[in-house]
Amino acid sequence: MPPLLFLPWEEACKAQLRNSLVRSRITTFRCVAVKFRIESLSHAFFESIQRDQNKDVFSRKRAEHMGRIIPNLKKPNAEWYQGYLKKYSKYVPTRSVSIAYDNFVVILKYKGPTVGSSAEFVVCFVVNKYKA
Repeated sequence: MPPLLFLPWEEACKAQLRNSLVRSRITTFRCVAVKFRIESLSHAFFESIQRDQNKDVFSRKRAEHMGRIIPNLKKPNAEWYQGYLKKYSKYVPTRSVSIAYDNFVVILKYKGPTVGSSAEFVVCFVVNKYKA
């Protein structure tokens, strides 16, 4: 399993995001090109204090897992599932969920006319599998 990243502050984390993900060409094990936008990455590493969907505070805990995104996407035996849109209460073929390292999830949104040709990073998180 890739090690956790312990970056001292939010700006160091943003620099790591830009250098390792946004400026890189990343392809999944399934040969899907993945684009990372800084806005999505900010969303992935922030959380809501009020639990009101407004992600307003940088989460060092979430950012620790940044180094697991690429290995998750490239891992040959990762589990891949069709994505689910809670807003519409249904599974959609344009979303994909990858789980490669225990309970670390990466969600992609496919772009273009052919599903699977390219994708955009949506979010990543650690699932609390002990949640009731």
